[in-house]
Amino acid sequence: MSLEKVQEYFANYQMKEKIMVFDQSSATVELAAQAVGCEPAHIAKTMSFLQGEQAVLIVTAGDMKIDNPKYKARFHQKAKMISGDLVESYIGHAPGGVCPFAVKEGIPVYLDESLKRFETVYPAAGSGNSAIGLTIDELEMYSKANGWVDVCKSK
Repeated sequence: MSLEKVQEYFANYQMKEKIMVFDQSSATVELAAQAVGCEPAHIAKTMSFLQGEQAVLIVTAGDMKIDNPKYKARFHQKAKMISGDLVESYIGHAPGGVCPFAVKEGIPVYLDESLKRFETVYPAAGSGNSAIGLTIDELEMYSKANGWVDVCKSK
């Protein structure tokens, strides 16, 4: 299961104990914010896209959405989200638990600039009832991000 993969991943960094597992769902930004006890903007949502045959992850602030012209300018193609039934086969995590940790080999991860306005954000941890609180520097390090992008706009 994906939660266990993420727990093992963070155990390598002595960070496993920071993972929060909830009795209720945290599968959407709103539910995650309720479970964590924060504003929705502080939820770091991980979105899955296809660029040709290559899966790509973009982590954004919870109050943002992809800006198609910005995405196309950055990646030179239209934003094409991976359909929900294929996300797990491409990424290694099912929808609701997609995160930038312990993903399948070779998947690039980008962090959107919208996250930089916060000290701490809460991405999922591999399941639809988990999260981990990380500083922006920790998110960048543990996600092994390929870099920062500006591909979002406010909802």
